[in-house]
Amino acid sequence: MTSPGKDAGKKDKLLFTPGPLTTSASVKEAMLRDLGSRDTAFIAAIRAIRNSLLGLAGLSREKGYECVLMQGSGTFGVESVIGSAVPPGGKLLVVINGAYGERILKIAGVLGIECEALRCNENRKTDPGEVAGRIGADESITTVAIVHCETTPGIINPVEETGSIVREAGKTYIVDAMSSFGAIELDLEAAEIDFLVSSANKCIEGVPGFSFVICRAGALDHCEGQARSLSLDLFAQWQGLETNGQFRFTPPTHTLLAFERALEELAEEGGVAGRAARYSRNYDTLVAGMREMGFVEYLARGDQGYIITSFRYPAHPAFDFTEFYTRLGEKDLVIYPSKVSDADCFRIGNIGRIQESDVRNLLKAIASVLEELGVENAG
Repeated sequence: MTSPGKDAGKKDKLLFTPGPLTTSASVKEAMLRDLGSRDTAFIAAIRAIRNSLLGLAGLSREKGYECVLMQGSGTFGVESVIGSAVPPGGKLLVVINGAYGERILKIAGVLGIECEALRCNENRKTDPGEVAGRIGADESITTVAIVHCETTPGIINPVEETGSIVREAGKTYIVDAMSSFGAIELDLEAAEIDFLVSSANKCIEGVPGFSFVICRAGALDHCEGQARSLSLDLFAQWQGLETNGQFRFTPPTHTLLAFERALEELAEEGGVAGRAARYSRNYDTLVAGMREMGFVEYLARGDQGYIITSFRYPAHPAFDFTEFYTRLGEKDLVIYPSKVSDADCFRIGNIGRIQESDVRNLLKAIASVLEELGVENAG
């Protein structure tokens, strides 16, 4: 008889992070099954996932859209699109107001793709008018990329308005929807999105291991033969899935089974609208409680999304973030450091399998830690 592992019975910490996230027991249990990558049951699961993702986006093959699954984290999915969708000799415009826009720019540079950055302040939404101006001034731009929910500060960018501008100019439009898809309503057709990229371990509440791309079939067709990578060839990956239902290379079988269950739970919660409602309640509870303790958000309310929130460090001399983070961790609560470059902040996520009651418990723990540190008020 196999003995339990050394970590058996250990309590999971609650993750108030942008991902990986706290997942449900049933999502974890879905991974307790071994399936071969060529097993008919597994191939059926892949087919169901691809169809479900299109349905979640309000799309279908009949409407001219496809869904491609790609091994690796969300960054792998983004790189597969950048490396496959930008044509030879093409030029990429990256609209940036945070670390993940910067990452897209870096990916393009490593791939040898000519690119240009349109940088905005990290504390405000990107400006569609500036995108229009940049495209109008440079006819060599073929492709535009933007992040929907830039989780550096927690901002939601105007991808719909930007999409209309990109389409009118006849350019290809790529949207990194890593931290928004599944919890923020987005009409891909109305937004004129050619390629939307997200991953398993964000708002759909699966576990890490693969990303997915929802794309217009016509735009995907143009990717044939353009990829700058073997394993991250988006068209070849789609072609393989279409030919025999299988990944070209070893798939993350357990992660996909967990994701299939996570999609079912999303539907049970009421789809995107239901999940958005819970995350919004988490956000409202969090912000009210943090303000009561004197904390100040990095973003103005009008620019702030309900996915993740950046809070400025207290001005009190006794506040030390490392100690603050460590003591919360000792209470089985995990928050996230910030990537904002112009202010000292930390982030608290409202997503994953957490409820308002969990947020209230976090607030109590934060108040307790502040008292332990001798911080009378965070203001």
